Amino acid sequence: MSATDRLIEANRRFATTFDRGGLEAAPAMGVAVVACMDARLDVYRLLGLREGDAHVIRNAGAVVTEEVIRSLAISQHELGTTEVILIGHTKCGLEGLDRDEFAERLERETHAPRDWTIGAFDDVHQSVANSIAQIEASPFLSLAKSVRGFVYDVNTGTLNEVI
Repeated sequence: MSATDRLIEANRRFATTFDRGGLEAAPAMGVAVVACMDARLDVYRLLGLREGDAHVIRNAGAVVTEEVIRSLAISQHELGTTEVILIGHTKCGLEGLDRDEFAERLERETHAPRDWTIGAFDDVHQSVANSIAQIEASPFLSLAKSVRGFVYDVNTGTLNEVI
C-alpha cells in the first residue's frame, strides 16, 4: 500500500466522525498564517488552532511570493482577515541553500524553464523580517492591522518573535 493509499484510508476513518461541516469560509479568528511547508511544523497544534479558526498558507521557507500576496489579498478582501502571522523555523532547508547550484541542477534535470524564485536565504530571522516588510509594503494588503513574524524552534517547540 502506498503512502497515498494509507492517507486516503485515514480520511475514510476521519470522515466517519466528522462534525465540522457547517463552518464558514471566513476564518473565525480573522487571522491568516504564512508558514513553511516543513513537515515538522504542525501549525494547528503549535498555535492551538482548530479547523475554521485561520487561513494557513504554506510554502517552502514561508517566503512571501506573488502567490502568497495573492492568497493574503483574497483572505483579507474577501474573507475578512485583519491579522497576519508569519512563521519561519530553525534548521530550514532553504537556509544556506545555494540557489544558483539548485537552479542549475533543476534546469539540468528537468530541461524546463523556471519562472519562479527559489527563495533561498542565509538567515531565517532576516528572511522573516524581509517577508514582514513585503507584506506591510504591499498595497493589496493594507487591511492588515497586525503583521507579526516568528521563528519556530524545531527542537523546543517555541515561537520566538522577530522584531
